[in-house]
Amino acid sequence: MSNSILVIDDEQDIRVLIKYNLEKEGFVVSQAEDGEKGVEVAQKQVPDLILLDVMMPGMDGIETCEKLKAMPCLKNTMICFLTARGEDYSQIAGFEAGADDYITKPIKPKLLVSRISAILRRKTTDGSVETEDERKNKKSIVIDHERYLISKDGIEMFLPRKEFELLALLMSKPSKVFHRDVIMNSVWGADVIVGDRTIDVHIRKLREKIGDSHIVTVKGVGYKFEE
Repeated sequence: MSNSILVIDDEQDIRVLIKYNLEKEGFVVSQAEDGEKGVEVAQKQVPDLILLDVMMPGMDGIETCEKLKAMPCLKNTMICFLTARGEDYSQIAGFEAGADDYITKPIKPKLLVSRISAILRRKTTDGSVETEDERKNKKSIVIDHERYLISKDGIEMFLPRKEFELLALLMSKPSKVFHRDVIMNSVWGADVIVGDRTIDVHIRKLREKIGDSHIVTVKGVGYKFEE
């Protein structure tokens, strides 16, 4: 059965673009041009996911989200905000209003589909939505940026700084392939001169600690993290 998605956005071009790309991937998509109409459509259709623009005239996305979350029929519907770049305040307000995630505009179609698929995977078999703690408990590796350590199958371990930063980078976007030059610049910096095998050595050390299956080599390109 296809997942149903409701797009609530006052910009018609955005709605059409999202609808077109999601329907190509087999999603069932409906639209609403403002918050009030969106609440009405959501109540009737009870979609699996709602993509909700933050900045809309009249009832904005934050208020719309609060109304949607207050409706019992939508208790298992996930809400993902669409925010413009740099709208950190909107992201914070969105989570406080009950949103499950956010996607920053503009976004490439393939990445949009990937993000939506990942969000929908949070749903459990009975249709309910996993909490943040439940998602963490399912992961074999959890990274703690504040304490600068990782947890592997519930066991905490400290990593040398560069190993930690390298793993943190790869885990920031699971399944994304990071090119070697991007890894080098992000972890060691563009002004630091290190040997060609530096990344490989650190990857080997990480694999010894967290297992071989999590860090995948993409020959000629770089590395990616898989849960």
